[in-house]
Amino acid sequence: MSAPEVRIVDPLATSGRLKAYVALTKPRIIELLLITTVPAMVIAAHGWPGTWLVVATLIGGTLSAGGANAINNVVDRDIDVVMRRTHRRPLPREVITPRAAFWFGATLGTAGFAFLWVFVNLPAALLSTAALLFYVLIYTMLLKRNTSQNIVIGGAAGGAPALVGWAAVTGGLTWVPWLLFLIVFLWTPAHFWALAMRYKDDYEAAGIPMLPVLIGDRRTSVQIIVYAVLTLAATVALWPVASMGMLYGVTAVVLGVMFVLEAIRLFSSPDRAMGLFIYSTIYLTILSGAMVADVFLR
Repeated sequence: MSAPEVRIVDPLATSGRLKAYVALTKPRIIELLLITTVPAMVIAAHGWPGTWLVVATLIGGTLSAGGANAINNVVDRDIDVVMRRTHRRPLPREVITPRAAFWFGATLGTAGFAFLWVFVNLPAALLSTAALLFYVLIYTMLLKRNTSQNIVIGGAAGGAPALVGWAAVTGGLTWVPWLLFLIVFLWTPAHFWALAMRYKDDYEAAGIPMLPVLIGDRRTSVQIIVYAVLTLAATVALWPVASMGMLYGVTAVVLGVMFVLEAIRLFSSPDRAMGLFIYSTIYLTILSGAMVADVFLR
């Protein structure tokens, strides 16, 4: 009788596969989404809403967003393979099969809904899952390849975490979370179009009708200026509507004016696109931090 075959598991291969699954969730995008969840919770609670509630909401939100991003990878695998920015993602490299990636995303999304329902509340779970479905079905499958306004309408998914955070604390929604939603919704086009300007050739090669591909850098810069101004207006409107203090108000005005000035500079210097993209990320992070600090320092 021959000895049984011994299978040796390569730890490096296992580690690489785990990293690939993590990459499917797009952790950097999730970080931005979670940044807007906590301020909504703190403002809703007029203080710290409780460590467990915050942690549970962030875990559920991470699962839902990760699931949405994983399924997005499956749908977009044909265009990711031809774009420099995305060709090293797991599916173009064939590290993970599309079937495995889809079920991974679906499992994460389902787990996110269940986790939020059990440990937070049903409204938060429903809002989080609605954002997942909107991102996959409306943005990824319908808008992205068919309209230059894809990222404008798709920004609704990015604003959803503020609604989830508010509902996690209160069980419902008021005008304030919708204004928080609006801030992210208006911020998203300026943020993403700057990135699209940098990778315009990629989007053109993939046949994606991003605004810079269709109307050029200078006209796109004008649209970015418009959305930067609208974002500034929305952040200032939050000051009285949410009864925020001076710390938030001054921070919102200073950051917003700098955002507009960076957008204006982009108009004459399209090569500043990545600079604006990076600043817009810093902008949202500091603005969110100012919301939290303002509540605790009042």
